[in-house]
Amino acid sequence: MQGQRNELELMTDKARILVTRRLLQPNEDRLKSSYDATLSADDHIMSADEIVDAAEGVDALLICVTEPLNADVIARLPESVKAIMTLSVGLEHLDLEAAQARGIAVMSTPDIVTDPTVEIAMCLMLGAARRVTEGAAMMRARKWDSWTPRMLVGTDVTGGTLGIYGMGRIGRTLAKRARGFDMTIRYHNRSRLSFELEAGASYYTSIEALLPASPFLAITAPSTSETQGFLNAERIALLPDGAIVVNTSRGNLIDDDALIDALKSGKVAAAGLDVFNGEPANVRPEYLDLPNVFLTPHIGSAAMNARAAMGDMLLDGFELLRAGEPVPNRVV
Repeated sequence: MQGQRNELELMTDKARILVTRRLLQPNEDRLKSSYDATLSADDHIMSADEIVDAAEGVDALLICVTEPLNADVIARLPESVKAIMTLSVGLEHLDLEAAQARGIAVMSTPDIVTDPTVEIAMCLMLGAARRVTEGAAMMRARKWDSWTPRMLVGTDVTGGTLGIYGMGRIGRTLAKRARGFDMTIRYHNRSRLSFELEAGASYYTSIEALLPASPFLAITAPSTSETQGFLNAERIALLPDGAIVVNTSRGNLIDDDALIDALKSGKVAAAGLDVFNGEPANVRPEYLDLPNVFLTPHIGSAAMNARAAMGDMLLDGFELLRAGEPVPNRVV
């Protein structure tokens, strides 16, 4: 009988999870039902000291990109912490080597964000090409008092040519959506895709070769030491005059000074940006002021079903980890 009681206690023991930000209601309901969860009350960004203190006795952390955990912070985490779940695809805010050294599993949310991120990429491309920022400003300022054939004439997307830098899941899905606008697809990737995955896209062996052939350029490559700062003044000079640039990857793939100069000169006709260097507090003010920039506040994954699925993926992975099973979304 005692053995049965101990087994029951083990089976019903709820893991302790510290959640640093407010999640969607279905995720928070699951956390409250299935775990001993400490949820954020006011959605403030927790400091490193707050996280370390609140993690005492906790089995896992569920964080966002707003809570960077460097090697020093990870070294200070209590011994009880066995997993870090990040509600993101990107991992730049985590020191993976430090987590691995501590034996802390790290899980992320790949794949799920592909469709919503591509929706934002298409939105940015259409908004930038069709001068939506200027049109919306005109409407909100109540300055639309006439119509002329030359008013807010933009660039045709349908039948255009799209160059894609980075042909992973997001790049390939963007190509698929863009084909719905009869766009010609060209791309550069670290390696050429198979014939089936190319689906008619033309492969360029170097980014320098792709840029002159890209009236529309979409940046969908991951942020790495090789890709950071890739779109600099020299590469912008290779773009066709009046090109349109879209970035849903990471802000640090763009040299802001170079892009801002090109937007001011007209070399780049317009840009659609969802990600920025220094986000959120230190976005370059020129982007906010330039009329030919269509911008959104890093909302690539901010679709209801996708965001809820991100939380579920992390908790499903955590359950597999507790059961000693392989975790598909485990990074280290």
